[in-house]
Amino acid sequence: MSSENKQISLMRRKINNISDQLEKSKMSEYISFVSNPRRMLLYNFLGGLARGFGMAIGFTILGAIGVLILQKLVALNLPIIGDYIARIVKIVKIKIE
Repeated sequence: MSSENKQISLMRRKINNISDQLEKSKMSEYISFVSNPRRMLLYNFLGGLARGFGMAIGFTILGAIGVLILQKLVALNLPIIGDYIARIVKIVKIKIE
């Protein structure tokens, strides 16, 4: 009986340990999130909007930096590249206005 009691005690400790780990990992919250399609759809939609907005802002900033660099290259008056860059900058300025 003593060895059987030790095994039962060991199993109880292991089960309690597993239970504590599952509670810490918030598995129940994840399961409730996945099982609710509306909530999942809403969070994915909002996440997609945020990513799209971030990409638009980032592309705008990088494009502006690119135009500024091209304007500086035009000011250097490089022979062949200068005319090409000047045309690009002129097109961009026309599109902005």
